[in-house]
Amino acid sequence: MKNILITGATGGIGQSLVKLFHSKGYVICATGTNSEKLNLLEKSFKDRFKAIKCNLTNHAEIEELVLKSKEFYGITNILINNAGITKDNLFIRIKDNEWNDVIDLNLNSNYKLSKIILKDMIKHKWGRIVNISSDAAKLGNPGQSNYVAAKAAVEGMTRSIANEVASRGITVNCVAPGFVNTEILDTIDEKKLIMMKEKIPLGRIGIANEIAAAVYFLSSEESSYITGQVLHVNGGLTM
Repeated sequence: MKNILITGATGGIGQSLVKLFHSKGYVICATGTNSEKLNLLEKSFKDRFKAIKCNLTNHAEIEELVLKSKEFYGITNILINNAGITKDNLFIRIKDNEWNDVIDLNLNSNYKLSKIILKDMIKHKWGRIVNISSDAAKLGNPGQSNYVAAKAAVEGMTRSIANEVASRGITVNCVAPGFVNTEILDTIDEKKLIMMKEKIPLGRIGIANEIAAAVYFLSSEESSYITGQVLHVNGGLTM
């Protein structure tokens, strides 16, 4: 039985991750900033589960998160860096806070949390880190220069860390979702959704469970010979 820390656990993909890993017998610490949603998760998963509220842009709160997780289950064997935000704007109009907020959460928090967690993984010579990237990093979506920059940097960082820790039995990979049916899609116009589907060879929007399944594989023993990779889960949107 392994211990797993999942960030961004209250979103669509995050909740699917929690559900899947809990069903497989893992001990889970889940983080987010929405107290109400975290409380609902704790009521749904009473055993082998702890919800911890954490603002991942605050370094002190990240350190507190790691301390609380250690008190609950000991060391973290698997880290899923899933938390992320978007603050879209055309590059020429983007505000400094829109740039900095997205970089802080989508990139800098991954760096800070992974660095702390890796120390125990190195000591125990086993670990899995899976970072959630996005097809946006490959496509260069207009109006998302901050998000694209953060996700592209996460993919590069993933490869570099994977090189550094491979000899210690630790793998570091990315899962890059395409269009996924989460609450974010609720804000998109129906005509635009139809256009999005037309670009996907499989002809449909993905579901959060399909992303969770890919993350689960990269967290398992069966993926032990895979590291430094970006797994695109997108219905063939990019090939």
